[in-house]
Amino acid sequence: MIYLMIALTSIIILIISGERGLRLRPSTLASAREKGFGFRFLYLYFYMRWTSVYLRIVRALLPWLARVKDVHHLADGYHAKVLSPELAKKLILTDKHVHIHDLEQIIPYPAARQLVLDHPLDIVVTECPCRKISPHPCSPSKVCMVVGKPFTDFVLEHHPDTSKRLSQQEALDLLAEVHQQGCVHSAYFKDICFDRFYVMCNCCKCCCMGIKAMNQYGVPAVASSGYTARISEELCVHCGNCSEACPFAAISPNRTFDPDKCMGCGVCVTKCKRGAISLELDASKGIPLDIYKLSSLN
Repeated sequence: MIYLMIALTSIIILIISGERGLRLRPSTLASAREKGFGFRFLYLYFYMRWTSVYLRIVRALLPWLARVKDVHHLADGYHAKVLSPELAKKLILTDKHVHIHDLEQIIPYPAARQLVLDHPLDIVVTECPCRKISPHPCSPSKVCMVVGKPFTDFVLEHHPDTSKRLSQQEALDLLAEVHQQGCVHSAYFKDICFDRFYVMCNCCKCCCMGIKAMNQYGVPAVASSGYTARISEELCVHCGNCSEACPFAAISPNRTFDPDKCMGCGVCVTKCKRGAISLELDASKGIPLDIYKLSSLN
C-alpha cells in the first residue's frame, strides 16, 4: 500500500509541475530508461527526490509494521551489509569493472542482491536523510556516498546544494573521519527501484533508521560484516569506551559481550585505547563483502 501511495504521488507531482516546465532532467530520463517508465521508476523518483519525506513516513509506520508483519519481510526490501573499515576502503579503491549477480550467501535477503561497479568509480556524497529528519542530528550531515550512474547524476541534479562528487582520496578521507566518530560503514541495497547496491552509508546509532529498526523493533535490516569482535582479557581495563560506542548494544556497560548482536563493524576496535579488541572472521556471521575476492570469482 505504501509503495502504491508513493507511486501515485510521484505521478501527480510529475504531471502538475514536471521538473523543468515540461522537460525532465537528463538524469531522470536516464533512470527511467534503466527502470522503464512504470511503477518502479515512479517509486525510485519519489525515494531519491524526497528521501527525507519517505523516511518520515516509514518512521511513523515502523512501530505498527513491526507488530503486524513478519519483521524479516520488512528487511527483504531494504537492508544493508556492514563493512569493516578495510572492506569499505577496498570498495572505494575498486580499479576495474565489477558485476556480481549472485550474492545470496553474502547478503541473506531474496531481493536486491546485485553489485555493479564501473571503473572509474563514480561517487557522490550527499546529505544523510536520517540525520536530516533527526531532532538532534549528528554532524557532519554529508556522509552518504551514492555510487554509480545514473543515481549519482540524479542526486547531483536534484540536490545540487547538498551534494558533490568526490575523488577517490576524498572518499577515503571521509571514511576515516566518520569511522573515528563511531559511524558504521554499510552497503545498502533496496529492491523495487534499485535491484542492487547503490549507496554506502556511514551510519550513527543516534540517527540511523536502519540501526534503530534493528535495535528497537527487531527488524533485521543490517547484516553482519562476517566478522565478530574479540576482546582480550589480558589487555582490557574495563574502561567502558567500547560499550558506549557499540552501535548494536553488543557490549553492555559491565562489559558482558553478546556475540549474536555483534555486526562486526569495528567501531569498538577504533575506540579501544588499549588495543584489546580485534575483528575475527566468524563463519556463523556469513561471508564478508570483500570486493576483491568476490570479483576474482566472477
